[in-house]
Amino acid sequence: MRGQCLCGTIEFEIAASRLKLYRCHCSLCRKQSGTSSNCAAVVEKDHFRWVRGHESATSWKKTTGYRSDFCSNCGSPVPNELRSSAAYWVPAGLLEDTGHLEVIADFHLSSKASWDTTPPVVQQFTELPSMQEFFSLLHND
Repeated sequence: MRGQCLCGTIEFEIAASRLKLYRCHCSLCRKQSGTSSNCAAVVEKDHFRWVRGHESATSWKKTTGYRSDFCSNCGSPVPNELRSSAAYWVPAGLLEDTGHLEVIADFHLSSKASWDTTPPVVQQFTELPSMQEFFSLLHND
């Protein structure tokens, strides 16, 4: 599975035939995505590879640890290492092959924007679950 930013400067590859996605409705993710939620996957480092352009990514980080990486050319959000884990956060909108993607959870529904009419999926969380539960949701088959 391949993905790239809007201008194609940054490209990556994921060694997976399908991915489980989540949507986060917190205010940080809304601002980062510019829409009602941030839809993404978490991919183990062993299954992720930069194809080109990684050096064109710019990183912005809050003191709380929230990190947003983006293409310095077009501004698209791009994958970044998920805190101190052995995984990458991957924005779903960058993926070229969308046939094998499934949204399985909604997080931070207590922060959902009043205008957000997205119907939640089966797994619903008012806040973010623990990291162990988070990884378990996205990687169990």
